[in-house]
Parts: sequence; C-alpha cells; structure tokens
Amino acid sequence: MANREHLALLKAGAVTWIEWRKKNPQIEPDLSAANLQGHNLRGANLQGVNLRKVDLGNALLVRANLSGADLSSANLSKAFLIEANLSDASLSVANLSGAILTQADLSQANLIGADLSEANLRGAAIAHANLIGTDLKGANLRDADLGAAKLIRANLSFANLIEANLIEADLSEASLYEAEVLGAYLYKTDLYKANLNKARFSGAYLLRANLSQADLSQADLSWTNLRGANLAGANLRGANLRGADMRGANLSGVNLQEAIMPDASKHD
Repeated sequence: MANREHLALLKAGAVTWIEWRKKNPQIEPDLSAANLQGHNLRGANLQGVNLRKVDLGNALLVRANLSGADLSSANLSKAFLIEANLSDASLSVANLSGAILTQADLSQANLIGADLSEANLRGAAIAHANLIGTDLKGANLRDADLGAAKLIRANLSFANLIEANLIEADLSEASLYEAEVLGAYLYKTDLYKANLNKARFSGAYLLRANLSQADLSQADLSWTNLRGANLAGANLRGANLRGADMRGANLSGVNLQEAIMPDASKHD
C-alpha cells in the first residue's frame, strides 16, 4: 500500500512534490496501489518510484519522468503519457490500453504481457524493450523505433507499423494479421512462424529477414526488398510479390500457389 505521507505530498501539487524530492533524495517513494485516476501529474518526477498496481487511468502524465519506476500491474488505461520518460521502467502486465504515448521513451522497458491495445505510440522510442506476449492490437506504432525489441508471440493484429524501425527485432510467432507495415525497416528481423496473413508490407525493407514457416498468405509484399531473406517453408499462397526484389532469398519449400510473382505473372 502507498505511504500516506508520500501520497499526500504528491497530491499537494507538483511544486511541493519536486521540492520534497530534492530535499530527500535518499527516500524511495512508495505509491503502490494508490488511486491517482485522472490526476494532473504533468512533468512530475516519479523516477524509480514504487507504483505497483497504482490506478493512473486517464491521468495526465505529459513529459513525466517515470524512468526506472515499478508500474507492474498498474492501470494506465487512456492515460496521457506524451513525451513521458518510461525508459527501464517495469510495466509487466500493466494496462495501457488506449493510452497516448506519442514520442514517449520506452527504451529497455519491461512490457511483458502488458495491454497496449489501441494505444497511440507514434514516434515512440521502444528499442531493446521486452514486449514478449504484449497485446498491441490496433496500436499506432507509425515511425516508432522498435529496433532489437523482443516481440515474441506479441499481438500486433491491425497495428499501424508504417515506416517503423524493426531492425533485428524478434517477432517470432507474433501475429501481424492485417497489420500496416508499409515502408517499414525489417533488416535481419526474426519473423519465424509469424502470422502475417493479409499484412501489407508494400515498399518495406526485409533484407536478410527470417520469414521461415511464416504465414504470408494473401499478404501484400509488392515492391519489397527481400534480398537474402529466409522464406523456407513459408506460406505465400495468394500473396502479392509484384516488383519485389527476391535475389538470394531462400525459397525452399515455399507455397506460391496463386501468388502474383515479381514479374506480375501468376504462379499456379
């Protein structure tokens, strides 16, 4: 449970809280399980604070410093976290559904099993973050940096990943069903056994990506760069490969039935 003194200081306002933290840098504030729903914490310094199971639904946390904070199982549904610093924070199993996280820093954060469905993460920094099993269904990740992020078994169905950086990210067994991945950067990205059914990759960079045993049925891969990609055992039935560069790609065991080939002919 939250320390009553710490909670009272925070609710007293940003100035009081900041002054107290400056005077008592050795104290680690405990706000666990506190109800801060809808509170205005704009620019608040909550670095390293214990916020486990805290309720911050609809809270205003624009440019707040939450780096290294423990937000495990916290409720941040529909919270405003624009440009917030959440680097190295623990957000495992946290509820961030519908949250506004544009330009937020989530680099190296722990988001295992978190709910980020319908969240707005446009332009967010999420490099090296742990998103294993995270729900990102319908999330806006346009222009986001997910370089080297762990997205194993993550749900990215219907997500917007247009021009996102997914270089060397691990998306093995993830679902990108009907996701928008146009112009995204997927160099050396691991998509082993991923569900890419009906996903739109037009113009994406998939150089040396691992797509082995992935389901790419009816996917749009037109004008993609697939040079050196591993497509062994992948299902490309009905996929659109018009204009794709597949030089050096591993196509052993690939299902190309009804696929539109790079020269626009149809594979039977």
